[in-house]
Amino acid sequence: MPYIPLDENLPGITGLLNYRQDTALPIRQLTQILLRGESTLTEGERELIATVVSNGNDCQFCTNAHTAAANVLLGETETAEKVKNDPDNAPVSEKMKYLLEIARQTQVSGKNVTSALVDKARNAGVTDLEIHDTVLIAALFSLYNRYVDGLASVTPTDPAFYDRLAGILKSSGYLPSPNRYAALNPEV
Repeated sequence: MPYIPLDENLPGITGLLNYRQDTALPIRQLTQILLRGESTLTEGERELIATVVSNGNDCQFCTNAHTAAANVLLGETETAEKVKNDPDNAPVSEKMKYLLEIARQTQVSGKNVTSALVDKARNAGVTDLEIHDTVLIAALFSLYNRYVDGLASVTPTDPAFYDRLAGILKSSGYLPSPNRYAALNPEV
């Protein structure tokens, strides 16, 4: 049960963003830039970063939501599961493995991102902008994970909910729009 009154039809971060729309807008705008804006990383790769950070923070809502989004964007389900559970054998590039490790280390503490790790990433072809954006995505999703869990937001258990949410994120991104979450309710 959430610690504050939230729209029961908007679980997870959706209800929290709806609760305080003035703070939600800049959060949504930053997320849109990082996960859907121009980048040398695909949208699916950026969703993988959100997935591994949320998984590392044990935030079930965000892990499920961004795993589903990564799956939809990548067109398969193996990669997201492997980056969460068996990253060394995940079907991603060496460059992406370093970015995911930077994300994991950021999730634990920004101080865990070492110059040695950054140098290894650069040697694998990672750019400064990709390092920057990975650290920022990891920090942002650590904030989201704490926001969702810190207010005890509702976490659906039905995988179909996350599939519907992933479809919204793929087609509409992260910016607000009228009736944005109408598709989350299966009775609509």
